[in-house]
Amino acid sequence: MSERVNFVAIFDRKRDEEERRKFMLGAERAQDAIFMTNLEGTITYVNPAFERLYGFTRSEAIGKTPRILKSGAQDAHFYKTFWATLVSKQIATVNVVNQTKEGKRVHIEATANPILDARENLLGYLAIHHDVTKQRSLEAQFRHAQKMEAVGRLAGGIAHDFNNVLSVILSYAEMMRETLPEDDPNYSDVIEIGTAARRASDLTRQLLAFSRQQVLQPKIIDLNVAVAAMENMLRRLLGADVELRTEPAAALWMLEADTGQIEQVVMNLAVNARDAMPDGGTLTLSTRNAVVETANDLPIGSYVMLTVRDTGIGMDASTLGRIFEPFFTTKEAGKGTGLGLATVFGIVKQSGGHVTVESEPNEGTTFNIFLPRVNRVADVRVLRRPSTPAPGNETVLVVDDDDQVRTVVRAILQRSGYVVLDAASGEDALAIARGHTGEIALLLADMIMPRMKGHELAARLKSTRPSMHVLFMSGYTNDLLAQTNAYLKKPFTPASLTQTIRDVLSSVVLSTVDTNPTR
Repeated sequence: MSERVNFVAIFDRKRDEEERRKFMLGAERAQDAIFMTNLEGTITYVNPAFERLYGFTRSEAIGKTPRILKSGAQDAHFYKTFWATLVSKQIATVNVVNQTKEGKRVHIEATANPILDARENLLGYLAIHHDVTKQRSLEAQFRHAQKMEAVGRLAGGIAHDFNNVLSVILSYAEMMRETLPEDDPNYSDVIEIGTAARRASDLTRQLLAFSRQQVLQPKIIDLNVAVAAMENMLRRLLGADVELRTEPAAALWMLEADTGQIEQVVMNLAVNARDAMPDGGTLTLSTRNAVVETANDLPIGSYVMLTVRDTGIGMDASTLGRIFEPFFTTKEAGKGTGLGLATVFGIVKQSGGHVTVESEPNEGTTFNIFLPRVNRVADVRVLRRPSTPAPGNETVLVVDDDDQVRTVVRAILQRSGYVVLDAASGEDALAIARGHTGEIALLLADMIMPRMKGHELAARLKSTRPSMHVLFMSGYTNDLLAQTNAYLKKPFTPASLTQTIRDVLSSVVLSTVDTNPTR
């Protein structure tokens, strides 16, 4: 009510030019857009901030109505209620989406005041528009980040439990296959079981990538070399009607990342681009060094930047806001899982990087991937292993809180000649170790278990058995797992399990053990 009284005082003192001069001076210098209209709603005054915000000059705005600002985001009922409030001589405060002269949408906190004389007669209206577009954008980003984090935790939890199930299915399918002759009528059924489990493993791995809980095998790489190595495969993937262009930057900085994951990022973006260009087009992959000196959308730092740009159908704002959500897809049923871009998002974030997207309908789409620069030389080592793991006769202590995983691991290792002790918890494992008088060559423990984590168990056992080797199993990564130098990724197969154990017991402890059964 106090605001309305002030305007009454100002506009009723017609002979007090000093008061009016002060008001106009304040309006001209105000940071918020201010404009006045007469009773019919025709604009009679705009301040400089109005011109800056909306792009209309004073001469272009005066004589028009506020309808020049309408974006279509509000319906007729909104404006009917708004004007009814003003006509009833009340202050109207609303949040509205307006449009500038160039067609850009802006979010506005608007206050409209009735201008009254001393007898409470309406003289016109005065509006103050505060631009909150950036604030709304930041709020939307924060809400989106919260949603993605929550979905990521859910996806990671599901994938972790599902990896235990898949380890059991893959292992038993493989053991059954080994016992059946190829002409057995059940042989092809067992093959199909394994194939289906591997497909499920692919989906699980994508969920873990999205939730940033996948086990990574980082090394120092040259992004130009990684992209060049994929060119032939990408050309086959894209087809003859899509032209592939590569624009590698000279003197590109090094980055530390998992090469397989970077390849997956590029492949997923390429598949998306191909689907966005049904009539053909151009896909361009370019690299460059990027330095961010002012924190805005990206943290300050030095980055190796990969840009993936297509000439496809593009996306509207609504689609653009959801593209990284898992299971969101614009493709028809059966044409996609909706995990491709979610996987890209997860891999980039887990690698310490950032991804931005630019797109407009019918104007193509550009993905910019920013990965932190490192000041080291590219790692070109090649890891080699024997094709068939050697049998063993050592004693292995297997610890996993999942009964089925523990059972199948015991069966696999006993078939390979190992002596197996097994426990469902860290406490049980300590008791078994205390009662076992012989040597325990290896502790094979799940990393995440109730009450006592794998690394805690390993530390306690190593204090009394310092020569014992340690191998962790896990379906996802965390800071503790990243500190280990021997781990087995779930889901595993009998071959990957026995090979990894043989590597560890032979002291060939690899920091980049690849046990992915789908490769």
